[in-house]
Amino acid sequence: MAEVYKAKTVGVEGFEKLVAIKRILPSIAEDEEFIKMFVDEAKITSQLSHSNLAQTFDLGKIDDTYYIAMEYVPGKDVRAVFERMKRRGERMPLQLAAFVVSRVCEGLDYAHRKRDASGRELHIVHRDVSPQNIILSYEGEVKLIDFGIAKAANKITKTQAGILKGKFGYMSPEQVRGLPLDGRSDIFAAGVVLYELCTGDRLFVGSSDFSVLEKVQQAKVTPPSQVEPSIPLKLERIILKALAREPEDRYQHAADIAADLTRFLLDSQPKPVTREDVGAFMKGTFPEDERREGATPIRRPPPRIDEPSRKPAPRIDEPPPPAPSKPPAARRSGPPPPLPASLTADL
Repeated sequence: MAEVYKAKTVGVEGFEKLVAIKRILPSIAEDEEFIKMFVDEAKITSQLSHSNLAQTFDLGKIDDTYYIAMEYVPGKDVRAVFERMKRRGERMPLQLAAFVVSRVCEGLDYAHRKRDASGRELHIVHRDVSPQNIILSYEGEVKLIDFGIAKAANKITKTQAGILKGKFGYMSPEQVRGLPLDGRSDIFAAGVVLYELCTGDRLFVGSSDFSVLEKVQQAKVTPPSQVEPSIPLKLERIILKALAREPEDRYQHAADIAADLTRFLLDSQPKPVTREDVGAFMKGTFPEDERREGATPIRRPPPRIDEPSRKPAPRIDEPPPPAPSKPPAARRSGPPPPLPASLTADL
């Protein structure tokens, strides 16, 4: 649907800033419905300014192709973290998992409560909270990205009845059933991410998309402590409340689950979890990528083949070099003179 590039914007006096450029794929660049969704994403995210949401800088168009210039976050998405830990037979430490999801929920709560310039509620619902859309930077930042299918009051496009948008394994039961959505749907999705980070296993899996959707709709959740016995009861209660099938039984606001996760962290260990802890974890998990990200390439301009070699200017007190002698008018007959020994040694 879209592709993302790492780019650099430059300005006066050597100003430089890394950005992420998201542009519509050429194959669907003329799809009017997708263009409207793309523009909607830019308009929604341009109104959001929160430390846990990737910022949008610009919406532009070049040669009939739209692009969005966004904040560039050097790091990895949570899916990459999950897969790396899975291959190692490990999982993210529980305290870090709770910290990450609490920050995601703080960003969600800000988006859910956002109002426009006139004071009207925007009723933003992300609808695609998933590991792929949560970035952890090498400095410990937690960023929720991609409001591409977000629901908002001022959107150009409206989702048609019976059309499912989002990743099936991270949908809420009401999203699968095609019911009206509010912020509690995002809370369920955040609960799925927290469950998977804490247990090291996927929650809703099946042999087909239909099978996955059926499991999501039923929302039968095995208590996480039965999968990973080290999960404390207090954390398990938070996870299960977020994953309640009925929205009325869940946390009603994303700030509520963020607050409970923060209290869990304060009660479970004397030293608070910080952004530096997340950064140290990311650098330790992806050392090669972090070094590559932080390396500054040396700029070596290519040689100019059309530019003659420059000779040093003669000193003022030196006499000018003698003028080259003119070649003889006629070529001498006979064999050419022998080459110097230094040039014939390798012949």
